Amino acid sequence: MATIRNVCVYCGASHGSDPRFTSEARALGLSLAQSGVGLVYGGGGIGLMGEVATAVALNGGHVTGIIPEFLISRERAFAHDAELIVTQDMHERKRLMFERADAFVALPGGVGTLEELVEQLTWAQLGRHSKPILVLNTDGFWDPFLKLLDHMRDTRFVRETNPVNLLMARDASEVLPLLRAAVAPLSDEALDTPGDAEAVARM
Repeated sequence: MATIRNVCVYCGASHGSDPRFTSEARALGLSLAQSGVGLVYGGGGIGLMGEVATAVALNGGHVTGIIPEFLISRERAFAHDAELIVTQDMHERKRLMFERADAFVALPGGVGTLEELVEQLTWAQLGRHSKPILVLNTDGFWDPFLKLLDHMRDTRFVRETNPVNLLMARDASEVLPLLRAAVAPLSDEALDTPGDAEAVARM
């Protein structure tokens, strides 16, 4: 059975309009720390990104922030104890986030969060990795996106022979159990997908 050691979290650099976005981000960070699961994220110290990372760090968890140099001043690199990796560009950032994570979780966010989520779904659909992908659907934030995926299935742009496998949690307490159940049939070797990181980096 494969082990979830590090989870990559994609989320907004703002707090959004709903206070529950913030409370659930903090709850997820606490859950990761208490479970001994490391956080891999975009390295920012603001918005939901900062909330998740702060909750992990303040509860004794391990935080790995990966941020391009040009975003440090804009998103303020994380101020608490963390492993901070500064990359030259977004491509290197994505590659390292992929390599360091055993699963991917998307919280509410903007276009960047959506882009990162869809990219991982695309790579998984193409068979480039077997790492689980999940959305934390706080107060139905992801409902329009889930409806769009259903529409793509209904119109046969997403087919059963080439599915999009996306997990959905309604609150932070469900996230790790769902991810662990998803990797239970896999070996650590299958989850690590040796060699695929290089292929992903070229896509």
